[in-house]
Amino acid sequence: MSTEDFSHDIIILGGGAAGLGAALEMPHEARIAVFSKRRLDQGATNWAQGGIATVLGNSDSFESHIQDTIKAGAGLCDPEIVRHVVESGPKVIGKLESYGIRLTHEDGAGPLHLNREAGHSHRRIVHAADATGRAVQACLEDQLSARGNADIFEDHMAIDLVVRPDGPGGGRRCVGVYALDRNRGRIDLFRARVVVLATGGASKAYLYTSNPPGATGDGIAMAWRAGCRIANMEFTQFHPTCLYHPKAGSFLITEAVRGEGGRLLLPDGSRFMDRFDPQAELAPRDIVARAIDYEMKRHGIDNVYLDISHKPADFIRSHFPTIHRRCLELGLDITTEPLPVVPAAHYTCGGIITDKRARTDIEGLYAIGECAFTGLHGANRLASNSLLECLVFAQAAGGDISATLDAIPTPDAPPAWDESWVREPDEEIVVSHNWDELRRFMWDYVGIVRTGKRLERAKHRIDLLMREIQDYYANFQVTADLLELRNLAVVADLIIRSAQKRSESRGLHYTLDHPGPDVTRPARNTVLTPDPPRMSGATIEPQDRRPGPFTVISS
Repeated sequence: MSTEDFSHDIIILGGGAAGLGAALEMPHEARIAVFSKRRLDQGATNWAQGGIATVLGNSDSFESHIQDTIKAGAGLCDPEIVRHVVESGPKVIGKLESYGIRLTHEDGAGPLHLNREAGHSHRRIVHAADATGRAVQACLEDQLSARGNADIFEDHMAIDLVVRPDGPGGGRRCVGVYALDRNRGRIDLFRARVVVLATGGASKAYLYTSNPPGATGDGIAMAWRAGCRIANMEFTQFHPTCLYHPKAGSFLITEAVRGEGGRLLLPDGSRFMDRFDPQAELAPRDIVARAIDYEMKRHGIDNVYLDISHKPADFIRSHFPTIHRRCLELGLDITTEPLPVVPAAHYTCGGIITDKRARTDIEGLYAIGECAFTGLHGANRLASNSLLECLVFAQAAGGDISATLDAIPTPDAPPAWDESWVREPDEEIVVSHNWDELRRFMWDYVGIVRTGKRLERAKHRIDLLMREIQDYYANFQVTADLLELRNLAVVADLIIRSAQKRSESRGLHYTLDHPGPDVTRPARNTVLTPDPPRMSGATIEPQDRRPGPFTVISS
């Protein structure tokens, strides 16, 4: 297969708030490549309804936001990181406003309107109606287009990182990526002095998710294969209220509906959340999701209901226009009837370990957004802290890269990708069957409520599946579906292994075997360290049979 060789100063994998935000922080003279698996606007940012948690109200304070975040994180938040992110919030909003974003104001022209969401003690959610992510995405895209220093590669999927042993002190340095051009069906080499992972989370590892199709944990899997440590993958946040409708797809009903008075109901119209937490519907997401899961199993029902129809219809339409419009398309009227809802995998709280400047274990490789583990979220993410984290660490990565880029040499070209020996896929149905099997056993055995026995069953299945996927990957031409399945299998294995290491219930990890936290020792993060990469000069490891994450160019 012929391979084209591209060279840039900076490669950013991901076209959402984290990736675009980082691109806008880079030096204007730098040549940037921004990759998106599909169109830029088809990632998780564009789907985000709620908003950005920021202290702006006179009755609010940084200390209050910090304490709310730490409380939700169940003892695992890094206090220094929490303070840094929270105190950066107003500057983030100021920068978005300088970019021209259109946020919702009181009475259309007053101060910014602030929503309240679960786990927050004050109204502090800055938003653009109920489509904040869409507003952020459009704003950042417009700004980057105006800069003129970024090449956008849509429909390009990174396969693996290229790493060589010429980092400081003999360490490893990331010098580019191999990527699949989905439209042309070819694999190209992209070289760069710096690579930024902004690839989002891994909630597509579960059968039911609020995420877009691309949330397959690609950056986490690539970083793990390249030798980065991964932390806290057992903490997958299940959003309590995903619309339950055969034609709804993965349509989320934002937290703000409950923040504005929405009530969770059983089919007979009775409320139940007050039996699980004093904050009732405004309890943290892990508590609400487990309560819904419990009631569904106790009553043998497919869903519960979320009702805000007691509020004035004009209020509902003005605050939740996107939800109102979409529900009407499905034959549901949020102003007059309750909506059927179920929990769904929503956010990956763990990820690639980074420092305060978004640097990973590999020189020249950064990670920001949902694929990164910064210490902000702990065992459970506080609502609407995610877009804030994306933009704060985009600034951090941009500042660090800007200060060091001139000293980093342009890397020589690694070997071209070679598929001369591989065959056309003979049974692509194997990929779809494996995909379905993985997501089903993850939902059944590694979902909202877990046990040691369920995790053992899941580990047995993922071990078999990973061997089958690797054999398929090594012998047939790659496709986007195969690459996503390969990455999903890696992150599913990381989730299972992390869950098996945590013999307690904490935050989003709840096991019937240990229904309470371990109070005999301090709360700890779950850190997984990969085996040392198989560095072997310019040779390709025989089991990989193609240039992969551990290909190294001899100096």
